[in-house]
Order: sequence, then structure tokens, then C-alpha cells
Amino acid sequence: MEEIKKLADWIQNSTHLVFFGGAGTSTDSGIKDFRGKNGLYQENFHGYAPEEVLSIDFFRTHHDLFLKYVEEKLSIRNIKPHAGHYALVELENMGKLKSIITQNIDNLHQEAGSKKVLELHGTLKDWYCLSCNKHDTHNFSCSCGGIVRPNVTLYGEMLNDRVTEKAIQEIRKADVIIVAGSSLTVYPAAYYLQYYRGNQLVIINQSPTQYDTQAGLLIPENFAHTMTEVLNFLKQK
Repeated sequence: MEEIKKLADWIQNSTHLVFFGGAGTSTDSGIKDFRGKNGLYQENFHGYAPEEVLSIDFFRTHHDLFLKYVEEKLSIRNIKPHAGHYALVELENMGKLKSIITQNIDNLHQEAGSKKVLELHGTLKDWYCLSCNKHDTHNFSCSCGGIVRPNVTLYGEMLNDRVTEKAIQEIRKADVIIVAGSSLTVYPAAYYLQYYRGNQLVIINQSPTQYDTQAGLLIPENFAHTMTEVLNFLKQK
């Protein structure tokens, strides 16, 4: 409870709060993380490592198998936001949370109602044809006969410059940063925390990260539960 009170105080007194989230923030919605002990990267797919399947080279050479993996392992159909997502919406509505920087591609922050979301790795809610650039919110067969792909960053591709520049700007401006559900091992995204100038780094993660020693507040608990408790504490102020 002392950690919850301290985080609530930091949020209450913050002028530019930024949230940085990874796959662990979506597990309570039924989405597997990647590097956890039961994560997607623990099992091969038709003899291929998931990191290979999710590469631009594999997409080009094994398009059908790539789409099969996305459909079977990354599907976001019928997935709904949880209490942690809604807590962030309330913090934004209170004028406290200035932006969400996410490594996730599941669109759950936006579905919950968050407006200021920067998706470092793109989204599965946007698919487009490589030939005619037609877009849709899901996979489709294009009338032009072109190849369709999700608007996500695959291994071997560069992140979106506009999104990453904005994310770095937000991190530089932050006085408080809450990092949650991320192993902080995926580069270049994890590297961006080095742009943080403040001393109120909060890490909410159930396994250790490389930034733990730099954190002013370390909470090794469930993200949804923690944020719900913090929000309840703020409402009592």
C-alpha cells in the first residue's frame, strides 16, 4: 500500500505524466505476451521460430504462413480492454496523463477510450494493399489482386519516424514515467527511456528489467490491479 500511495502522490503532483507499456499490459485481456515463461516466443510455428515468422523476409517468402501465424497467434478479435486500460483513460480525462507510448499492436488503449496513443510498432487494426494502398481494419482480399499486410513493424523493418520522434519528445518532457508490462529488451523502443531527464521512473512489472536499478519506484505486481488501486487512492484525495 505504501508503494500505491507514493505512486498516487507522484501522479497527483506531476505536470507531464507519460505511460510506456509493453505486452504485459494486455495479458489480462487474454493476449499472450512474447517473452514470458508461457509467451509466444516459447514455441515454434510449423518448425519456424516466431521471431523469424514475424520478419519482413519471412513475410515476403512465406506470405501465407505469415498470415496463418497472425490469425492463429496474434488475433485481437473479441479481445476487450481491462481495468488497467480504463484507469489510464481516467488519468487522461483528469488531465494528468499526457501520452501513452505502447509497444503493443492490439489497439486496446484506443478501444478503452485513450486519445493520446503513440503505437511504436503499428497496429493490427490497419491492413493495406501493397499494390493499390487500399486500407481496411482487418485482413482482406484486395480487388486489384495485390498482397495485403498489417500495418505493423516486422523484424528487419524500421520504426515509423514520425511516431518515434514524438515518443522521444514526450519522454524528454516527462517528469513522471510509468513503465508497465515490458521486459525492456526490445530495441530500439527500450532505448528511448534513456531520453528521460527526470528522477521519477516507475516500473510495474512482474519480472526484472534492465532499468530496475534506475527506478525511483519498483512495483513487481499485476498492472491492472496496481493501476486500479492507484486510481482509487487518487479519487480519495
